[in-house]
Amino acid sequence: MDQAQNDRRSHFEKIRIRAADEMNRIGVTAAFIPVLVDTFYGRVRAHPELGPVFDARLSGRWPEHMERMKRFWSAVAFKDGGYDGKPVMAHQGVANINPPLFQVWLGLFSATLDDIAPSQEAKAWFMATAERIARSLVLSLFYNPANDDPALGKA
Repeated sequence: MDQAQNDRRSHFEKIRIRAADEMNRIGVTAAFIPVLVDTFYGRVRAHPELGPVFDARLSGRWPEHMERMKRFWSAVAFKDGGYDGKPVMAHQGVANINPPLFQVWLGLFSATLDDIAPSQEAKAWFMATAERIARSLVLSLFYNPANDDPALGKA
């Protein structure tokens, strides 16, 4: 193995160690991730607005989605490299998805964290992360730069 590969491996190992230390500091263990995903998506499925959107997209594929979300949140929290998906592509073409639904999703996520987060710091960390993810998805899926044309509002 050459020096560049060793340096890169060392760099990513330091990132993983820092992430694990941060999660430990706020009371999050690897065992929390499946609890979070299972609890939250159980609530999503029962939600009158979110449930139908998710069920239409994931019919017959819920177990795979749950495993993917566990890998996703583990990779986000612990920087363990376990997720290799493409979230924007996964959300493209979802029937009945719209920007306000992301706020509903965030509200349900927040309520779930109120019930199960191991600390207020953990809730704050997961909410800040979820808000960044939601903002990124909304921009990627719905933003049209033409709507920012100053001439549009000056009729």
